[in-house]
Amino acid sequence: MQLTLWTYEGPPHVGAMRVATAMQDVHYVLHAPQGDTYADLLFTMIERLPRRPPVTYTTFQARDLGGDTAELFKDAARDAMQRFQPAAMLVGSSCTAELIQDDPGGLAQALQLPIPVVPLELPSYQRKENWGASETFYQLCRHLVHQPATAATPESDAGAAPEAAPRRPRCNILGPSALGFRHRDDVKEITQLLNSLGIEVSVVAPMGASVADIQRLAEADFNVVLYPEVGLAAAQWLQRQFDQPYTKTIPLGSHATRDFMAEVCGLTGLTPPAQDPQHAHAPWYAKSVDSTYLTGKRVYIFGDATHVVAAARVARQEMGFEVVGLGTYSREFAREVRECAKQHGIEALITDDYLQVEDQINALQPELILGTQMERHIAKRQGIPCAVISAPVHVQDFPARYAPQMGFEGANVLFDTWVHPLMMGLEEHLIGMFREDFEFHAGAAPSHLGSNRPAAELVAQKSAQAPTADMATTHATTNTATGATAGTTAGIKPQPTPPSPSTLQGVPAVGVQVVGVQAVAVPAQAASNQAIWSQEAEKELGKIPFFVRGKARRNTERFAQDLGVATITVETLYDAKAHFSR
Repeated sequence: MQLTLWTYEGPPHVGAMRVATAMQDVHYVLHAPQGDTYADLLFTMIERLPRRPPVTYTTFQARDLGGDTAELFKDAARDAMQRFQPAAMLVGSSCTAELIQDDPGGLAQALQLPIPVVPLELPSYQRKENWGASETFYQLCRHLVHQPATAATPESDAGAAPEAAPRRPRCNILGPSALGFRHRDDVKEITQLLNSLGIEVSVVAPMGASVADIQRLAEADFNVVLYPEVGLAAAQWLQRQFDQPYTKTIPLGSHATRDFMAEVCGLTGLTPPAQDPQHAHAPWYAKSVDSTYLTGKRVYIFGDATHVVAAARVARQEMGFEVVGLGTYSREFAREVRECAKQHGIEALITDDYLQVEDQINALQPELILGTQMERHIAKRQGIPCAVISAPVHVQDFPARYAPQMGFEGANVLFDTWVHPLMMGLEEHLIGMFREDFEFHAGAAPSHLGSNRPAAELVAQKSAQAPTADMATTHATTNTATGATAGTTAGIKPQPTPPSPSTLQGVPAVGVQVVGVQAVAVPAQAASNQAIWSQEAEKELGKIPFFVRGKARRNTERFAQDLGVATITVETLYDAKAHFSR
């Protein structure tokens, strides 16, 4: 055990809670001391479920350790049976209660309850949350799945009914659970995808499944494993016991979704569609001219093994990113992640210590981080764009809207989620570079407000409050349309006096001159006749996007003029960028 501020995974009994909470009529009796009773916090405040998790605690205290804690467990199991009337019961111990060795499984069997009781042996000091969820689902399948009934041969008499049409292929979707990253939306998206191929989804488990659903898992033709961390062990057992094949491809990203469709069609003998659906926008967006900005962006990926391996493929093949680092906290799938890292010419980081992850990010300095809730905090401290792709996550990653990660709609969501932090980073960079420009300075109105600039409003307000004589003088000496003055014919050129800063808060101090009641831009004095651009500086200037290149040139020339620089070099260009970004 290691004391830490954050942890990627909880103890294995949290994984058991995730399975029990995801199902409909299963109850979990957990032998645990007071203080380990945090299931309500996990599921109702983070995932925002509309019901309490089906978990009953024994909540023994220190004074109970000198008595019969086994009797406390039996009382809790008996009370849970009478109150909740579940169709099956899970029993186990938390990491603290494991030390007193009360054997919840044996105690529950001694009660001779009228429902299946599934004992869970979850070693809290060797295993963690995802393994606990996988083991719980596997044990439920072992205890509950029934042998599929053999179809009866119809009698061949004259009155026999005509032969029914062949049924559609059927599959189960295995792995989605409570507290999973976008599991609800992924299940909906993949169910729609399978239905469009002509495949019927029989059971989704453990999410939304009942005990009766688990009992008929073996009746399907094959299994779709969406989340191997939870569903792979059960799928492998179903294959051994009932010859049910299962899918190996995770449909995360456009390319992987096509591979997934080809795999399930191969298992069922169906013909995969020739074209992507009309709502598959991500492939076109990724090929568009706007996305050339993304090519070669350095990305760091960390999370559970399933999402890391899939995200690395999407990042390289669909986005044009360069994967400079990746890793996982899922030690059970370390081999798969290491193989993925070799394909990118890097070494995978296998750890559950977020401080090691932060150290690697500091060393690599990527331009985008794809990670968990922990990497979101690391990225915030480092000022690096970040998108969350994996559990553990917080409340903001359980959105009310439909936002899958898998399938073609999931590929659309991935494109938006990953690209927008980079685009917004570019926008902030440009605004910072031209902070003193009359359009982008801190006092300028938002561009979507058009001509309603606060400077004009404040000048008009000042003019309205001024004495009549001053206003007459202003009108007599200033012509806002031509810039000519009444005194020019006599050789007199009066200079308008700008209002004081105390009365014009928000009026730009650089690049704007107040004339009458309007704030107009004063063009910066050209410095090209004083400073000459070197060939290297001109080449570097050409790398700046065309729509801001002119402003970059003007700001750099003004910077060079102020410093008395005769030749603008690459260093001068970047010094000007740093100056205007302050």
